[in-house]
Amino acid sequence: MGSTFMGLETSKRGLYTQQSALYTTGHNISNANTLGYSRQRVNMEATLGYPGTGLNAPKIPGHLGTGVQAQSVQRIRDSFVDNQYRQESNKLGYWESRSQAITQMEDVLNEPSEYGLAKSMDEFWKSLQDLSVNPENGGARSVVVQRGIAVADSFNYLSKSISQIQENAGKEIGISLKDVNSILEQIANINEQIQAIEPNGYMPNDLYDARDILLDELSTYFPIETKNEPSGGNSLAIAEGSVTVSIKLNDGPPIEIINGKDYKQFRTSPALSREDGGDGITPTGPVTGLTLVKVDANGNDSATTDTISLSKLNDTGKVKSLINSYGFETGDATNPVKGLYPDMLAKLDKMAEAFAKEFNKIHMGDPADTANYPQGSDIYGKQGEAFFINKDDNSGAGITAKNINISSEIIKDPGKIVASDSAPGAAEPGNGKFALRLANMKFASLDELGKVSAQTYFEGLIGQLGVDGQQATRLAFNSATLQQAVTERRASVSSVSLDEEMTNMIIFQQAYNASARMITVVDETLDKIINGMGRVGL
Repeated sequence: MGSTFMGLETSKRGLYTQQSALYTTGHNISNANTLGYSRQRVNMEATLGYPGTGLNAPKIPGHLGTGVQAQSVQRIRDSFVDNQYRQESNKLGYWESRSQAITQMEDVLNEPSEYGLAKSMDEFWKSLQDLSVNPENGGARSVVVQRGIAVADSFNYLSKSISQIQENAGKEIGISLKDVNSILEQIANINEQIQAIEPNGYMPNDLYDARDILLDELSTYFPIETKNEPSGGNSLAIAEGSVTVSIKLNDGPPIEIINGKDYKQFRTSPALSREDGGDGITPTGPVTGLTLVKVDANGNDSATTDTISLSKLNDTGKVKSLINSYGFETGDATNPVKGLYPDMLAKLDKMAEAFAKEFNKIHMGDPADTANYPQGSDIYGKQGEAFFINKDDNSGAGITAKNINISSEIIKDPGKIVASDSAPGAAEPGNGKFALRLANMKFASLDELGKVSAQTYFEGLIGQLGVDGQQATRLAFNSATLQQAVTERRASVSSVSLDEEMTNMIIFQQAYNASARMITVVDETLDKIINGMGRVGL
């Protein structure tokens, strides 16, 4: 026969369980707007029935239920959707950074515009055409000099500005890897806390959420994969355990960066070490690779564990995008450094060198090739000298976009501009045919530029940059759209619905009230048994 007080215990368990469900509902409502919070639920289960098994178990008809208990408090999460979200975040991190890098370079090049390099070159060719009409006019010669200076300044400005944004990209690599290192340390610390809590039979749901927020953030920098490891002890079957994080490569097995409370830190090569006053992270030149190290209790690098070759790192994630923009070593002797900014600087240098070399060759003439490069004379009847020079050594050799300038002698005396097609020694101040020859270089095909003119070559650079920018913007938009779709699917599973929580609150409240009413009924029954029985006839 069951205990007289069995009904009280059954209803008491109902009170406690529904009360736990109400408290959990209140926790959900309080965190409805908390970033990364996953709604929680109380998993209820029926307690063991009465009587139990055994030789001494009482023989009663049926098997009486003994109520309900809160088996666990579990957060609602879909790991498959989480992985999808992180994959899309990884792509978005790459293309957003790529789009931003191209936009910055487009702002520097500023084409087409009234103030860019193309406009400066147009004005330069026009000034030479004007000189061909008025070769004796000192003002026309001065305009040629000033227009030439404007072309050189435009080259200098583009080279300096692109170098500056390249340097900024290097600093951003350092900042991003510092963020990554901080995230790795935080995840490892949370793993350690989870490993201490789970063996006691608890579910640290809020720690799980905090860890997932960090994993979401980490996925924007690198392509990652995660694996959960049980904590042991009395951990619940649904406990998530600590997480092992690895970086996925396009060739070879993933490289582990977090295992429980152990984690690694990123370093960049080449970079100044801490001993030399650097941070070991911000690159000081084209990136050769990434290194993973272990850090001791004092924060010093204790051991190098892995080296990640850039060729094995997928073209996804913000860090790889920044490296692809900043520049990296290829190991190829013919093209040792590649990258968005280094490639543009190299093309500008190539253009400046070919442009200056051809213009100087026309201006000076070539005795070895008089058919194509006859000699003309300046206003004094003298042979021409180099018009464009390397300002670092005042020669016409080794010219780049960074160092191109106008000869100081021509700046001082514009009369030294070769405008006459007469041979040196016979001054013809009114002859401007050679200036027209110089102006027609605008249409000359240059072998160094792939048999196109300097102007056409530059237009090709701008056109290709525009195409690359459109592609990056389009892929960033597509990635953001896909990420948003996954975000909405994840929200449909994990986010808090206030309408649903209000419904649950009413359900649990009514169940609580019913259990309380049941206790009252049992109390009245017991009162009759205790105080009313045995009083017949009194």
